[in-house]
Amino acid sequence: MKYSMIVLDLDDTLLLEDLTIGNHTKKALMKAQELGVKVVLASGRPTFAMQHLVKELSLDKYGSYILPFNGAKIINCKTDDSLFSSTLNPKTVHHLYELSQRENVFIHSYIGDTIITDKNNEYTEIEAKITGLPIKEVSSFIDTIQEPVVKVLMCHAPEKLVKVENKLKEELGDSLSIFRSKPYFLEFIEPGVTKGSSLEKLINHLGINRSEIIAVGDSYNDLEMIKFAGLGVAMGNAPEDIKEIADYVTDTNINEGVASVVEKYILNTL
Repeated sequence: MKYSMIVLDLDDTLLLEDLTIGNHTKKALMKAQELGVKVVLASGRPTFAMQHLVKELSLDKYGSYILPFNGAKIINCKTDDSLFSSTLNPKTVHHLYELSQRENVFIHSYIGDTIITDKNNEYTEIEAKITGLPIKEVSSFIDTIQEPVVKVLMCHAPEKLVKVENKLKEELGDSLSIFRSKPYFLEFIEPGVTKGSSLEKLINHLGINRSEIIAVGDSYNDLEMIKFAGLGVAMGNAPEDIKEIADYVTDTNINEGVASVVEKYILNTL
């Protein structure tokens, strides 16, 4: 099978532990783009926190796309235009805040390129480190969020958050897309919006068949795109239930498993 697009999650997939792209992986992806293959980055990260990787991989030069905010946006790297954009209205955000207080978990969102929270905490600090965005601690989350936002995150220790996830999925039903991007991050975006649904919008726009796509990820917010792609790949460091739904399991992110996928299925050098 000849593949024309590879879609990559970032943290714990494309990136090493120090949040950089390994040299082996970068060389493989550049060769793939020289062959005409689109490299698309799909992440829970905000747009700002993906732009340095866009430049590093020359996605603007090759006219590729990114899917930030877990697919809540589709952005053309060459023009910076949005092909798709999804937001949560303030009323929904305020309700999520109330639920976070009831469940005694932390919450944050974004205004522009700033993380907004009413109580800074170790998990929001992790988000700041990953994204490079500053944190603004506000006296009132509800009073501050008065315009639509792209997504909301609740965060806490994994053992507590998984219970909150199960409870809120039952309580909120299909009114929102709810998933964990990391064990300590529970994310909320518009209903029906996932990396998989936005990937489908993108390939319909480009006229690419899903059988021509490789999608690589490691976590629960990658499930839909892994299942949607012609070749769904789980990282070696992914949980077992992610590996079970994948067509192929590659090496870990530390061992540059993405490079192995590119060499095996695109460059045909393995």
